[in-house]
Amino acid sequence: MIDWSQKELLILAFDHRASFLEKMFDIKNRQPTSEEKKEIEDYKKIIFEGFKLSIRKSVPKEIAGLLVDEEFGSSVLREAKKDGLTFAMPVEKSGQEEFDFGYGENFANHIEDFDPTFVKVLVRYNPESDAALNKRQLQRLRKLSDYLAQKKRPFLFELIVPALPAQLAKFGGSKETCDKELRPKMMVESIKEIQAAGVEPSIWKLEGVDKPEDAKAIVKQAQSNGRKAGVITLGRGESKEKVQEWLKVGAKIPGIIGFAVGRTIFWQPLADHKAGKINRKEAIEKIAQNYIEFTELWLNECKGR
Repeated sequence: MIDWSQKELLILAFDHRASFLEKMFDIKNRQPTSEEKKEIEDYKKIIFEGFKLSIRKSVPKEIAGLLVDEEFGSSVLREAKKDGLTFAMPVEKSGQEEFDFGYGENFANHIEDFDPTFVKVLVRYNPESDAALNKRQLQRLRKLSDYLAQKKRPFLFELIVPALPAQLAKFGGSKETCDKELRPKMMVESIKEIQAAGVEPSIWKLEGVDKPEDAKAIVKQAQSNGRKAGVITLGRGESKEKVQEWLKVGAKIPGIIGFAVGRTIFWQPLADHKAGKINRKEAIEKIAQNYIEFTELWLNECKGR
C-alpha cells in the first residue's frame, strides 16, 4: 500500500470543460462546432507545451503532474502516457452540481483506454445539503472507489464544499467570512461522511485554508484510522496572491503534499493570446513561468518543515 502522505505532487490542472467553453470561448448551452473544438483542443495543447517547457527549464519531472480531460485533451493524455509523465484524468460529467459519470456506466473502459496515473473526480458536497442528493453522489462514488481499489489505481478526489444560502446568511452573506469561519469545519465533516460511505481517495484535492490549525484538522481527518492519504491544495481560480497564501500555509503541514493549480496559471496567458496581445510562443512561456513560480514557492516553503 503506497503511503501518499509521504509523496510530493505539484499539478498543473487544465481539465476545465464547461467553464472553459463558456468563459474563454463564450459557448453556452450548446456543443462547440468542429472548428471550435479544434481551437479548444489547441488551447489545451498550449497549456501542455507550457508544462513541458517548465520541466525542461527547472520543475523536477518526478514531482510534476498534469490534469487534463479526455474531451478536449485526448492527444495530450496519449502524449503524457508515452513520455512517462504523471497525469490525472477526470471521470465526472462537467458543469453539474451533482456528481455523475461523464461516460455513464462506460467509465471503466475510458480509464483502461488512457491508463492515467490518477483517476480524478470533482464533487460538490455539503453535509447540510439535501440528504437524498448526498446519498446518490456517495453511492456513485463508492462504485468508482471500489473499482479503483480492485484495479489498484490511485484515486484523486477533488472536494468542493459550497456554502448553502442559510450558511452564508449566518455570516451576513459574506462568502469570505464563511470561507474562513465555517468552510474548514464543513470540509472535515464532508471528508468524514465520504469516508464513512466507503469512498477511499489516495489524495484529496482541497480548497486552501487560511489557518494552520484548520489545515492540520483536515489532514487529521483525511488520515484518520491509519489511512495513508495525501492532501493537495487547489487554486479555485483565485488570484496569484491568494493561492500563494494557501500554499504557504499548506507547505508547513505534514500530509499536505503539494498543489493542483489551473486557471491562476494559464488563464491570463490564454486570454491574452486569444485577444491577439501575445503570440503562441509567448503564451507557452508565460504559462511555464507561472507554474515554475508556484513550484519554487512550494519547494522553498517546504524547507521550513
